[in-house]
Amino acid sequence: MLEVRKVTKTFGDITAVDSLSFTSPPGEIFGLLGPNGAGKSTTIRMIMNIIAPDSGDITFRGEHLTEAHKNLIGYLPEERGLYKKVTVFDMLVYLASLKNVGKSEAESRMDEWLKRFDLFEWKHAKIEELSKGMAQKIQLISSILHDPEFIFLDEPFSGLDPVSTDVLREAVVDLNKSGKAVFFSTHNMEQAERICHRVLILNKGRPVIDGPIAEVKERFGSRTIIVEFDGDIDFLNQHPAVNSIIHYPRYAEIELADGHDADAVFQALAGKVSVSRFEVMLPSLHKIFVDQLGGDPDAHAARTGSMRGEATNA
Repeated sequence: MLEVRKVTKTFGDITAVDSLSFTSPPGEIFGLLGPNGAGKSTTIRMIMNIIAPDSGDITFRGEHLTEAHKNLIGYLPEERGLYKKVTVFDMLVYLASLKNVGKSEAESRMDEWLKRFDLFEWKHAKIEELSKGMAQKIQLISSILHDPEFIFLDEPFSGLDPVSTDVLREAVVDLNKSGKAVFFSTHNMEQAERICHRVLILNKGRPVIDGPIAEVKERFGSRTIIVEFDGDIDFLNQHPAVNSIIHYPRYAEIELADGHDADAVFQALAGKVSVSRFEVMLPSLHKIFVDQLGGDPDAHAARTGSMRGEATNA
């Protein structure tokens, strides 16, 4: 189990992480979320002992992180770094050797992952010949080739196309199902909601929201309607039953006003647009994020990035 207790980190006059405390239980997928400059990458770097906190305490299995612990941990940093002039095979074997994995065992595990990611034919290609998405998959393989118990992923979906994102997400879920604890940072609320057991949303180095996904949705939830449609529903902005709308061209997430029910909205839509989906449910993590950080201009980049379904660099 990972425990972070009252950790603070400053850079000059800037407080990147401010007395942060949380626990990441074993066997879960834990999402560290937040806008640009929220302190996500700084937090992960302190956990990995790359930089030291100014104050506070970080323990792994009840102990401070040591070199022995690092062999139990896989880490995909935000700044990707592979030697461009070497082959995929040589790169992965070398990085696995740093974690005390022999060449034959490394190759066996490597082949399994290369086949899964449809990269086996690139095994003896140089890193510089790979696309950005392919290189990112190789770097993920390098972080898990030593079969770690705890995996840290800093913006793992950043810059990936939708197909590659799905492949990587499925791999993360399967790693967790095999018993690995996964801790990752992202701007992408949709990805976090799909796979995380627990989330912590930071803003300016402080926790804004934390807890299991289901509990967070219940705690911050209100009656919400999901509508998929063809047509124009701008008229709902003025409807008394509607408190707010997160609006996309063919999709909307509508928060009901107090004292009104979903029938009023359905009746308002009837005959004016073609509705293919109308569902009353708890709000999405994206909507909760917007509601809690919507007034903070520093959160704008994260909100727009999440709405595009993209992740940007922290």
